[in-house]
Amino acid sequence: LTAMTICDYPEYLAVGFLFNQKMINSLSELKEVEFNEDLSVVVVRTNKVTPFETNNKIRIKTSGCAMGTIFGEMFDKLSPLSTEKSHSFSLNSIRGIIKEINKTQSLYLKAGAIHGSVLCDSKGILAYMEDVGRHNAVDKVSGFIVMEDIDPSDKFLYTTGRLTTEMVLKTVSMSIPLLISRSGFTKSAVELARNFNLTMVGRFKGNRFMCVSGFERIILD
Repeated sequence: LTAMTICDYPEYLAVGFLFNQKMINSLSELKEVEFNEDLSVVVVRTNKVTPFETNNKIRIKTSGCAMGTIFGEMFDKLSPLSTEKSHSFSLNSIRGIIKEINKTQSLYLKAGAIHGSVLCDSKGILAYMEDVGRHNAVDKVSGFIVMEDIDPSDKFLYTTGRLTTEMVLKTVSMSIPLLISRSGFTKSAVELARNFNLTMVGRFKGNRFMCVSGFERIILD
Protein backbone atom coordinates (compact mmCIF):
# COMPACT_ATOMS: atom_id res chain seq x y z
CA LEU A 1 0.00 0.00 0.00
CA THR A 2 1.29 3.48 -0.85
CA ALA A 3 0.14 6.28 1.45
CA MET A 4 0.32 10.06 1.15
CA THR A 5 1.45 11.08 4.63
CA ILE A 6 3.60 13.55 6.56
CA CYS A 7 5.46 10.41 7.74
CA ASP A 8 5.46 10.89 11.50
CA TYR A 9 4.52 7.84 13.60
CA PRO A 10 4.78 5.54 10.55
CA GLU A 11 4.53 2.39 12.68
CA TYR A 12 1.25 3.57 14.23
CA LEU A 13 -0.07 4.45 10.76
CA ALA A 14 0.71 1.02 9.30
CA VAL A 15 -0.55 -1.02 12.23
CA GLY A 16 -3.63 1.16 12.67
CA PHE A 17 -4.58 0.84 9.01
CA LEU A 18 -4.25 -2.96 9.11
CA PHE A 19 -6.25 -3.12 12.34
CA ASN A 20 -9.05 -0.90 11.03
CA GLN A 21 -9.26 -3.08 7.90
CA LYS A 22 -9.52 -6.17 10.17
CA MET A 23 -6.40 -7.71 8.64
CA ILE A 24 -5.01 -7.94 12.16
CA ASN A 25 -7.08 -8.13 15.33
CA SER A 26 -4.69 -7.65 18.25
CA LEU A 27 -1.15 -6.83 19.32
CA SER A 28 -0.44 -10.55 19.87
CA GLU A 29 -0.68 -11.17 16.10
CA LEU A 30 2.26 -8.85 15.40
CA LYS A 31 5.69 -10.39 15.09
CA GLU A 32 7.65 -7.30 14.07
CA VAL A 33 7.02 -3.74 12.90
CA GLU A 34 10.02 -2.15 11.20
CA PHE A 35 10.39 1.32 9.64
CA ASN A 36 13.13 1.99 7.08
CA GLU A 37 13.63 5.75 7.11
CA ASP A 38 15.77 5.81 3.93
CA LEU A 39 13.09 4.05 1.89
CA SER A 40 10.09 5.47 3.79
CA VAL A 41 8.76 1.93 4.10
CA VAL A 42 7.07 0.17 7.01
CA VAL A 43 7.22 -3.62 7.05
CA VAL A 44 4.68 -5.37 9.29
CA ARG A 45 5.29 -9.06 9.96
CA THR A 46 2.57 -11.17 11.57
CA ASN A 47 2.55 -14.48 13.43
CA LYS A 48 -0.05 -15.95 11.11
CA VAL A 49 -1.36 -15.54 7.57
CA THR A 50 -3.64 -12.49 7.16
CA PRO A 51 -6.63 -12.12 4.81
CA PHE A 52 -4.82 -9.35 2.88
CA GLU A 53 -4.71 -11.19 -0.45
CA THR A 54 -8.45 -11.90 -0.31
CA ASN A 55 -9.47 -8.47 0.94
CA ASN A 56 -7.22 -6.70 -1.55
CA LYS A 57 -9.48 -7.84 -4.40
CA ILE A 58 -12.22 -5.49 -3.22
CA ARG A 59 -11.41 -1.79 -2.91
CA ILE A 60 -13.69 1.09 -2.07
CA LYS A 61 -12.55 4.66 -2.75
CA THR A 62 -13.60 6.95 0.05
CA SER A 63 -14.01 10.70 0.38
CA GLY A 64 -11.32 12.86 1.91
CA CYS A 65 -7.88 14.32 1.33
CA ALA A 66 -5.35 12.03 -0.37
CA MET A 67 -8.16 9.62 -1.39
CA GLY A 68 -8.86 7.10 1.33
CA THR A 69 -9.19 3.40 0.61
CA ILE A 70 -11.12 0.61 2.30
CA PHE A 71 -10.12 -2.97 1.52
CA GLY A 72 -12.60 -5.82 1.65
CA GLU A 73 -16.15 -5.78 2.93
CA MET A 74 -15.75 -3.88 6.20
CA PHE A 75 -19.50 -3.54 6.70
CA ASP A 76 -19.78 -7.31 7.14
CA LYS A 77 -16.93 -7.50 9.66
CA LEU A 78 -18.16 -4.92 12.18
CA SER A 79 -20.76 -5.34 14.90
CA PRO A 80 -22.78 -2.55 16.58
CA LEU A 81 -21.25 -1.11 19.74
CA SER A 82 -22.74 -2.47 22.95
CA THR A 83 -25.27 -0.30 24.74
CA GLU A 84 -25.04 -2.38 27.92
CA LYS A 85 -22.69 -1.01 30.60
CA SER A 86 -21.96 1.79 28.16
CA HIS A 87 -19.66 4.58 29.34
CA SER A 88 -21.16 8.06 29.75
CA PHE A 89 -19.38 11.34 29.02
CA SER A 90 -19.72 14.65 30.86
CA LEU A 91 -20.45 17.55 28.52
CA ASN A 92 -18.48 19.93 30.75
CA SER A 93 -15.52 17.58 30.69
CA ILE A 94 -15.69 17.30 26.89
CA ARG A 95 -15.79 21.10 26.51
CA GLY A 96 -12.75 21.52 28.73
CA ILE A 97 -10.75 18.91 26.81
CA ILE A 98 -11.64 20.41 23.43
CA LYS A 99 -10.46 23.82 24.69
CA GLU A 100 -7.19 22.11 25.63
CA ILE A 101 -6.97 20.55 22.14
CA ASN A 102 -7.46 23.93 20.46
CA LYS A 103 -4.58 25.38 22.46
CA THR A 104 -2.21 22.45 21.92
CA GLN A 105 0.83 23.20 19.74
CA SER A 106 0.31 21.43 16.43
CA LEU A 107 1.23 21.48 12.77
CA TYR A 108 -2.33 22.69 12.06
CA LEU A 109 -1.80 25.84 14.16
CA LYS A 110 1.51 26.50 12.40
CA ALA A 111 0.56 25.78 8.81
CA GLY A 112 -3.12 24.83 8.46
CA ALA A 113 -4.26 22.59 5.56
CA ILE A 114 -3.94 19.46 7.67
CA HIS A 115 -6.24 17.21 9.72
CA GLY A 116 -5.97 16.20 13.35
CA SER A 117 -7.47 13.29 15.31
CA VAL A 118 -7.23 13.21 19.08
CA LEU A 119 -7.82 10.29 21.46
CA CYS A 120 -9.09 11.46 24.84
CA ASP A 121 -10.35 10.10 28.14
CA SER A 122 -12.26 11.92 30.87
CA LYS A 123 -9.06 13.58 32.14
CA GLY A 124 -7.57 14.88 28.90
CA ILE A 125 -5.58 14.17 25.74
CA LEU A 126 -3.95 10.75 25.31
CA ALA A 127 -2.72 11.01 21.71
CA TYR A 128 -2.80 13.89 19.19
CA MET A 129 -2.21 12.69 15.62
CA GLU A 130 -2.07 14.77 12.43
CA ASP A 131 -1.78 14.03 8.71
CA VAL A 132 -2.68 15.17 5.21
CA GLY A 133 -5.88 13.11 5.25
CA ARG A 134 -8.17 12.60 8.23
CA HIS A 135 -8.23 8.84 7.60
CA ASN A 136 -4.44 8.65 8.12
CA ALA A 137 -4.70 10.62 11.35
CA VAL A 138 -7.37 8.22 12.63
CA ASP A 139 -5.29 5.18 11.62
CA LYS A 140 -2.40 6.57 13.69
CA VAL A 141 -4.73 6.76 16.69
CA SER A 142 -5.76 3.16 16.02
CA GLY A 143 -2.11 2.08 15.86
CA PHE A 144 -1.46 3.87 19.14
CA ILE A 145 -4.36 1.98 20.77
CA VAL A 146 -3.12 -1.39 19.47
CA MET A 147 0.61 -1.00 20.10
CA GLU A 148 0.23 0.67 23.51
CA ASP A 149 -2.55 -1.76 24.55
CA ILE A 150 -5.13 0.95 25.35
CA ASP A 151 -8.70 0.13 26.47
CA PRO A 152 -10.91 2.23 24.13
CA SER A 153 -14.26 1.59 25.84
CA ASP A 154 -14.19 4.80 27.93
CA LYS A 155 -12.44 7.03 25.39
CA PHE A 156 -13.68 9.49 22.78
CA LEU A 157 -12.23 10.54 19.43
CA TYR A 158 -12.14 14.19 18.40
CA THR A 159 -11.40 15.11 14.80
CA THR A 160 -11.06 18.35 12.89
CA GLY A 161 -12.44 16.84 9.69
CA ARG A 162 -15.88 16.16 8.26
CA LEU A 163 -17.63 13.07 9.63
CA THR A 164 -18.01 10.57 6.80
CA THR A 165 -18.86 6.86 6.57
CA GLU A 166 -15.16 5.99 6.70
CA MET A 167 -14.71 7.94 9.93
CA VAL A 168 -17.66 6.09 11.45
CA LEU A 169 -16.35 2.69 10.33
CA LYS A 170 -12.87 3.33 11.73
CA THR A 171 -14.25 4.58 15.06
CA VAL A 172 -16.52 1.54 15.41
CA SER A 173 -13.62 -0.72 14.40
CA MET A 174 -11.59 0.73 17.29
CA SER A 175 -14.58 0.20 19.68
CA ILE A 176 -14.57 3.88 20.63
CA PRO A 177 -18.13 4.84 21.70
CA LEU A 178 -18.03 8.61 21.03
CA LEU A 179 -16.94 10.51 17.90
CA ILE A 180 -16.82 14.34 17.91
CA SER A 181 -15.97 16.90 15.25
CA ARG A 182 -16.01 20.66 14.99
CA SER A 183 -17.05 20.14 11.36
CA GLY A 184 -20.23 18.74 9.79
CA PHE A 185 -21.31 15.27 8.72
CA THR A 186 -22.75 13.43 5.75
CA LYS A 187 -26.20 11.86 5.68
CA SER A 188 -24.77 8.36 5.14
CA ALA A 189 -22.43 8.82 8.12
CA VAL A 190 -25.39 9.70 10.37
CA GLU A 191 -27.32 6.63 9.23
CA LEU A 192 -24.29 4.40 9.75
CA ALA A 193 -23.58 5.82 13.22
CA ARG A 194 -27.16 5.06 14.27
CA ASN A 195 -26.94 1.52 12.88
CA PHE A 196 -23.73 0.85 14.82
CA ASN A 197 -24.88 2.51 18.10
CA LEU A 198 -22.10 5.08 17.87
CA THR A 199 -22.57 8.41 19.65
CA MET A 200 -21.70 11.04 17.05
CA VAL A 201 -21.50 14.78 17.62
CA GLY A 202 -20.82 17.35 14.91
CA ARG A 203 -20.36 21.13 14.73
CA PHE A 204 -18.98 21.24 18.28
CA LYS A 205 -18.00 24.87 18.80
CA GLY A 206 -18.21 26.71 22.12
CA ASN A 207 -21.57 25.98 23.72
CA ARG A 208 -23.17 24.68 20.53
CA PHE A 209 -23.14 21.14 19.15
CA MET A 210 -25.31 18.70 17.21
CA CYS A 211 -25.64 15.14 18.53
CA VAL A 212 -27.11 13.06 15.71
CA SER A 213 -26.92 9.60 17.30
CA GLY A 214 -26.41 7.93 20.69
CA PHE A 215 -27.40 10.95 22.80
CA GLU A 216 -27.89 8.70 25.83
CA ARG A 217 -24.09 8.59 26.38
CA ILE A 218 -23.91 12.38 26.93
CA ILE A 219 -24.41 13.75 30.46
CA LEU A 220 -25.78 17.30 30.34
CA ASP A 221 -24.10 18.61 33.49
